[in-house]
Amino acid sequence: MASTLEIRDLHVSVETESGPKEILRGVNLTISAGEIHAVMGPNGSGKSTLAYSVAGHPKYTITSGTVTMDGQDVLAMSVDERAQAGLFLAMQYPVEVPGVSVSNFLRTAKTAIDGEAPKLRHWVKDVKGAMNRLKMDPSFAERDVNAGFSGGEKKRHEILQMELLKPKFAILDETDSGLDIDALRVVSEGVNRAHDDNDMGVLLITHYTRILRYIKPDFVHVFVDGRVAAEGGPELAEKLEAEGYDKYLTGQAVTA
Repeated sequence: MASTLEIRDLHVSVETESGPKEILRGVNLTISAGEIHAVMGPNGSGKSTLAYSVAGHPKYTITSGTVTMDGQDVLAMSVDERAQAGLFLAMQYPVEVPGVSVSNFLRTAKTAIDGEAPKLRHWVKDVKGAMNRLKMDPSFAERDVNAGFSGGEKKRHEILQMELLKPKFAILDETDSGLDIDALRVVSEGVNRAHDDNDMGVLLITHYTRILRYIKPDFVHVFVDGRVAAEGGPELAEKLEAEGYDKYLTGQAVTA
């Protein structure tokens, strides 16, 4: 049976100086294996909050609703358990980990996900192959994780992790931000490879349609004020490009 990630009536708050503030106000979204869902919306609409809440960031408090993966309660899992279950988050601003090399980081992560260390000979070949496809210099493997990396290098490293860890579902939080056109193409090709090779489900969060020229969504969801305001097929993204979000900012949920 195909894997399914199901988000039901999700409400999420964050602590502010003046008390809890609700960011997500009842999000419903179902992603099946092999599907690509694009979530688009204006700044401050809660797109990144959705990504980090599903991944388990402690800053976000889930006040009601459910997230399940193949019937398992994702919200009851620790962050590492979510990763082991097959959930992957590519962050908009990946963190630096000084003192840990990329190669050690990747092998440790793979061991944690699989429950056993990968066979070294095959692993080295897999890493070199994936780096080559992402047009990354081999010396990159010996650098400290994200330390001194350019924006494009950080994003390629996120996609490298995704290709090697083979998750069931990948949440990509504005992976296109800060990328030039060449890096955008390389990163997009990496996402498409992982999607095609592993029947991976993808939740792609973005402001812009340019990445959707490379990664073709099956479904597009317009996110406004902490909930899905409209949904449709890939043609909805083109409509947003032409018309913007204004019509959704005051209207109720609609289906395109």
